[in-house]
Amino acid sequence: MTLDASHSGLLIQTLKEMPIGIKLNIEVLLPKKLKLTKIRAETEVIWKDISYWEDWEGYQYGLKFTNISNEDYRKLSYILSNPACLQEVYFAEDPDHDPTLIVKTE
Repeated sequence: MTLDASHSGLLIQTLKEMPIGIKLNIEVLLPKKLKLTKIRAETEVIWKDISYWEDWEGYQYGLKFTNISNEDYRKLSYILSNPACLQEVYFAEDPDHDPTLIVKTE
């Protein structure tokens, strides 16, 4: 789940434990109504903390964008100007790919 987003990174909560310093490739899947596809960026976990939700324990992470194309940065800026578009973050594990955060929007 995304708690906050900015031009420099994301604040997320997840059940997945990850070390500080891990590099993640993220994909932001954009709403169909925006007629855009997705945003891709490289990020790094710069801090983490334990986070509690109702009856379970997870993690909260600060992700810093380390590489994002100009085109994707423009898309991100557009999304950030409409914060209701940014809804949830899920950690997807696939042994054939690098760790990827998929930011899903409505």
